[in-house]
Amino acid sequence: MAAEVEVRAMRAAIEASERVRGTTSPNPPVGCVILDARGEVAAVGATSPPGGPHAEVNALREAGTRAEGGTAVVTLEPCAHTGRTPPCTDALQAAGVVRVVHAASDPNPSASGGAEVLRSAGVDVHSGLLADEVAKGPLRAWLHFVHTGRPHVTWKYAATLDGRSAAADGTSKWISSAQSRAEVHRVRAAMDAIIAGTGTILADDAQLTARDPDGNLLERQPLRVVIGDREIPPRARVLDDTAETLRLPGGDPAAALAELAGRGVVDVLLEGGPTLAGAFWEAGLVDRVLAYVAPALLGAGPAALGSAGVGSISQAWRLRIEETTMSGPDVRISAVPQD
Repeated sequence: MAAEVEVRAMRAAIEASERVRGTTSPNPPVGCVILDARGEVAAVGATSPPGGPHAEVNALREAGTRAEGGTAVVTLEPCAHTGRTPPCTDALQAAGVVRVVHAASDPNPSASGGAEVLRSAGVDVHSGLLADEVAKGPLRAWLHFVHTGRPHVTWKYAATLDGRSAAADGTSKWISSAQSRAEVHRVRAAMDAIIAGTGTILADDAQLTARDPDGNLLERQPLRVVIGDREIPPRARVLDDTAETLRLPGGDPAAALAELAGRGVVDVLLEGGPTLAGAFWEAGLVDRVLAYVAPALLGAGPAALGSAGVGSISQAWRLRIEETTMSGPDVRISAVPQD
């Protein structure tokens, strides 16, 4: 049974992993807290970008000699293999850590087994602490990527209470509130890529960047992915030099995700219009919905979702709501397809 101090440490490790989410792919965004022998926090670390140290190594370096006789609290089972960096299990043993508490077990066959390696070396290992929070939070996309071999797709949209994404004249600025828009930009900054279709780019001159409320670019920008065959004007904002843009011809969602997987893209935000969103749903390639529902009615105009392969009520995509919260005056809903 984990002590309360370890629960607090795991929550701190989750916060650390969230701060680096989007910077570590294809590696997992892991957080680690080192508690010294007295149970006091000696260091907090998180995974570096690919090729850099893992979370445990960063935390151990900061902790120094205080790690000896202490506990490592980690969001993911320490790796036991040599990749771009040596095994974290070796670093933990060398530092004199006597207990390791981790949330999720590593499903990657090439890296798993760290817990058993540590136990065999006499280290007390406890697994499963706050595992659900970690699996639904910072490691959601990476765990999905390991299990399926394709990026995790979150479909984000904003709509009115009657499900309209724009008015009859095509105007859509702004359906959602300033609070919701600011939150979406923070979500964008934590993603590996943002996907939109050529229709959205042509209609809105969408930039697909992450910005602060004043319109300034945030430090980190995801890959911009535009799917479709229609020509985009050379001066379109999505083609500027603020972030990398990848053009993918055709309209096959599975082919697009396969291309992105080959590039090490793990976490994707789908922001295309109703046609592209419908294509992803019809292909069964939406893993999460992030909806911002504004307290407004339009009565006419395009729906948020186009044809999604549904011909009758029995074919409806059924979702399980994970969370419903307020975002300013809007309702934010996070939901996942039912198993």
